[in-house]
Amino acid sequence: MYHDKKLQKEAMHMLKLTSRTFYIPITLLEPVLKKAVASAYLCMRAIDEIEDHHTLDSTTKQYLLRETGALLETKFDNEAYLRLVRPYRHLLPEVTVRLGDWLETCPEDITGKVKESTRTMALGMADWTEKNWNIRTKEDLDDYTYYVAGLVGVMLSDIWEWRDGTKTDRDMAVAYGRGLQTVNILRNQDEDQERGVSFVPDGWTRDDLFAYAERNLALGDKYMKDLDSRSIILFCKVPLALAKKTLKALKNGREKISRNEVEETVEAEIKSTQ
Repeated sequence: MYHDKKLQKEAMHMLKLTSRTFYIPITLLEPVLKKAVASAYLCMRAIDEIEDHHTLDSTTKQYLLRETGALLETKFDNEAYLRLVRPYRHLLPEVTVRLGDWLETCPEDITGKVKESTRTMALGMADWTEKNWNIRTKEDLDDYTYYVAGLVGVMLSDIWEWRDGTKTDRDMAVAYGRGLQTVNILRNQDEDQERGVSFVPDGWTRDDLFAYAERNLALGDKYMKDLDSRSIILFCKVPLALAKKTLKALKNGREKISRNEVEETVEAEIKSTQ
């Protein structure tokens, strides 16, 4: 019991270090959901840190992502995973090295779904790494954003259904994640170009990318109409509200919203959901 509580505390601490967008709404979930969603987020973050790593070469990224995907297909062998990442441990962040711990904090009867979604994400990221993120068409952008973010929406929908039978539209769930990811793409566009990567389809302007983000965020709003749990609604509303506020800031030439704006947005969403 002590080990479980210690691990859960460490998971929440890691969550706080890795995501200002999701940490606060996750803390507002009821205890069992909080454990499940925190575990799921950290598992996917562990994978994302490999795909997004600035010094690992493409071949190594593909190898780590595909081997991790294979380990997630069966009963997760943490010793095998630690052997896999050991040669790169000096480069990889703690959230990635401790993937096995995050799986251990997940409620047992939803762990299978979390592993399945994380595995799909890992394999999809490996494929896009192999393609050097060469996005030429809207279909490419849809595919990429599905693997890196739409799957988060699908996994959340699986967790809501597991917890209380809530049924949600999986296409809307994908759009929810896709919208959040597109805001990140807009935020990081200059930085991505510096490393020779563009997530913008051929012929698209920045305005086209803004429109794509707005369409998907609007579907994210529709996604929430199927929800009736206050804590789940609040969890979903906060990242959406922050994404919309960030989008507005980007349109006005700012890089991001301030810490105060984040806190004010969260407080406003909490009040509106009471």
